[in-house]
Amino acid sequence: MVPAMNETLYRTRRSLIFTDGMKPEMFAKALKTGADMVCVDLEDAIAPEHKDQARDHTLPLFALDGGPVERLVRINGLRTAEGLADLLAIIASPTPPPALMLPKIKSPDEIRLLEELLGGRHAAIRFHVIIETNEGLEACHEIARSSPRMDSLVFGSYDMAADLRVESAWNTLLYARSRVVHAAASAGLDLIDAPYLDFEDEAGLDAAAAAAAALGMTGKAAVHPRQIPIINRHFTPTPEAAARARRVIAEFEAGDGGLVVVDGKLIEKPVLRAMYRTLAVADRVGG
Repeated sequence: MVPAMNETLYRTRRSLIFTDGMKPEMFAKALKTGADMVCVDLEDAIAPEHKDQARDHTLPLFALDGGPVERLVRINGLRTAEGLADLLAIIASPTPPPALMLPKIKSPDEIRLLEELLGGRHAAIRFHVIIETNEGLEACHEIARSSPRMDSLVFGSYDMAADLRVESAWNTLLYARSRVVHAAASAGLDLIDAPYLDFEDEAGLDAAAAAAAALGMTGKAAVHPRQIPIINRHFTPTPEAAARARRVIAEFEAGDGGLVVVDGKLIEKPVLRAMYRTLAVADRVGG
C-alpha cells in the first residue's frame, strides 16, 4: 500500500461525466455510471432563460451522499452576471457543492478572488479550472499554482480551438494540450481532457483517450455513460504497472533514501513520485 503520508495526495480522477442542471433526476443515475467524478452543468448545457431554474434544481442535490464519487458543479463564468448569481446562491445554500468547475478562467487573480469570497464555512470547497482561452493558456502555470484548493485543470478543447482559430483536432491543439500538461504536472494537479462528443464512435474515443493518457493527462471527460468504461481502462494502471510500482517503492524504502536499481534501471525520486501515484490509483480501483 502507499504510505499514509501519501494518501491525501492522490485521488482517482480517471473519468468525469456531465449531467444537466435542468434534469436533477439524472444526478443519482450519473453517480452510478462508474465515473470517478460527476459534474452538474449550469453553464453550456443550460439556455439563458433556464439559468435560475437550473440553479434552484442543482444546489439541493448536494444534500445526497455521493459515496466515493467526487461531485462538483460547473458554474457560469466568473466574469458574467450568471456566474456571480451562481456564487451568491452557493454562498447562501445550506448544501453547497464540495467542488466547483470554473470555466473561462483567464487569470490567477480570478481564483484568488474566488478563494476570498468562499471563505468561512465554504473554505473546504475545491476548485477545478478549465483552460479554454488564449489568456488562460498563456497564464496556465500561474493559474495552476494560484490556490491550495486547486485539484485539477481541465482542458477545454472546443473553446480553445475557436480562440486559436483552428479545427478542434489532436494535431492542431497538441501544443496547447502539452502546455497545460506541463502546468498541471508542475503544480502536482490532475489534468482532465475534454470529452469526445461522438458517443457512438467508440474507436475514435479509444484513440483519443489513449493519446491523452500517453501525453500525461490523468483523466478524460465523458458525455455518455457508455464512454466511461473505455476512458477508465486507459487511465487505470495495468496489473503489470501496479506490480512494478509496488516493487520500486519497496526497494526504495528498503534502501538508504538514495538511488536504487530495479530491473536494471536506475530509480530516482522523480520516478518514485510517479510510482506512488500509479499505486495509489491502482489501489483505489482494486488493482
